[in-house]
Amino acid sequence: MSGGLLVAGTTSDAGKSVLTAGICRWLHRRGVKVAPFKAQNMSNNSAVVVGPDGRGGEIGRAQAMQAAACGLAPDLRFNPVLLKPGSDLASQVVLLGEAVDTVTAGNFRQLRPRLAETAYAALADLRASYDVVVCEGAGSPAEINLRGGDYVNMGLARHANLPTIVVGDIDRGGVFASMFGTLALLDPADQALIAGFVINKFRGDRGLLQPGLDMLRRVTGRPTYGVLPWSLDLWLDAEDSLAYGRVLGRPAAPHGTDWLDVAVVRLPRISNATDVEALATEPGVRVRLTVEPAELAAADLVVLPGSKSTVADLAWLRETGLADAVLAHVAAGKPLLGICGGFQMLARAIHDPVESRRGSVPGLGLLPVEITFDPRKTVRQSTGTAGPGVPVRGYEIHHGYVSAADPALTPLLTYADGTGEGAVVGAVHGTHWHGAFESDEFRRRFLTEAARLAGRHGFRVAPDTAFAAARERSLDLLGDLVEEHLDTEALWRLVESGPPPGLPFVPPGAPPATDH
Repeated sequence: MSGGLLVAGTTSDAGKSVLTAGICRWLHRRGVKVAPFKAQNMSNNSAVVVGPDGRGGEIGRAQAMQAAACGLAPDLRFNPVLLKPGSDLASQVVLLGEAVDTVTAGNFRQLRPRLAETAYAALADLRASYDVVVCEGAGSPAEINLRGGDYVNMGLARHANLPTIVVGDIDRGGVFASMFGTLALLDPADQALIAGFVINKFRGDRGLLQPGLDMLRRVTGRPTYGVLPWSLDLWLDAEDSLAYGRVLGRPAAPHGTDWLDVAVVRLPRISNATDVEALATEPGVRVRLTVEPAELAAADLVVLPGSKSTVADLAWLRETGLADAVLAHVAAGKPLLGICGGFQMLARAIHDPVESRRGSVPGLGLLPVEITFDPRKTVRQSTGTAGPGVPVRGYEIHHGYVSAADPALTPLLTYADGTGEGAVVGAVHGTHWHGAFESDEFRRRFLTEAARLAGRHGFRVAPDTAFAAARERSLDLLGDLVEEHLDTEALWRLVESGPPPGLPFVPPGAPPATDH
């Protein structure tokens, strides 16, 4: 059996995904054959993986990023259970890449044994194939209301005897209390697997922090394996769009004389918000997520991103006044881009008996197409061109398809077989393809046209921005941070030897397990 490690967190967005990726990159650079794993992810940011049968399947985008940190192509086993929320009460269940069911609070307990069995089998298969598997937990391991049926955090650690480190975000405040409290709410068998802690997003004098680290060790009997500094350069492939804040990345100075201001509507059920990260890597392009109609009015380019609930999010656009702001933006001749669900919203009509089950509803009417939802989900990687000879790669994840269109409609993209995809009408652009703007030449061409339509005549795209290289730099930075700021020798001992023996119990421990 290979070595393993579980990276748990005091909260969601504590830094589990990036720490897992950083450890993976560190091990990969040491020549270790390493793979990532997350038993269950709840996210609408997903990546398309081609499975062993040649069909496309989905995993969480964070696990695709972690796979890249390992020098691997994404694998369905890296995230065997993916829950994609469609509302506050229901999520689509994607099992080993395939949408198989819908889960609610009412039926989760019935589905959970099947999900856990699939997750455990996937981990066992990976541990038979790799030297090390670095696992990422979900939420917090101290969610005591869910511990009874947990197979993602300490349930996974107990099943596979995984040494566990707990990461806490000091930028939120209360990091010592949250780390101590996480440990103290676990039962003795769970606590025996918690080897120590990592502090994330530290800014300031490490000397001022040290007394707290020393006291934490005294009261828990466990070390802190390191303190990761705050880094403004770690923003690509964020697991949760809410983690972005308002402006993506660190916009570089314009290559020309004008900035290009891009406003991305933060939809309630936004999916694959990472699509716009490629735009944000370009010098002079400022990309911000917003829910303010006034900010759309001030933008040069407006983007309607993907959505897990197209019809519901379209209704929200109308209720908030954002739909009117989008229409005014287009009426002013400024460019608009719709991606996947955002593209579907631009249609004349949407016929949806599947996702929202609301039947036919009017779209924004900005593109002469109609969208119909099919129970069969399109999940595939796509290649093609934009215009004459501009190569584009992307991927598709959608139930809706273009069921009617103006015969004279100009496609935005063309599949390798010559079939048109998406649409362009004046300044309005739409496509079902995610990830298309990671294709450097296409991105430059699109931004140049968007700047022209917006009247930003001094904007110039940089000739050498390479998105793939930017992603690799981000992964290397994660590896550097792990090597420079964590006790990697101690981490390696954990990976190689398992949980340290004799770790003390910290009272009070867990209350009786519940199963809700």
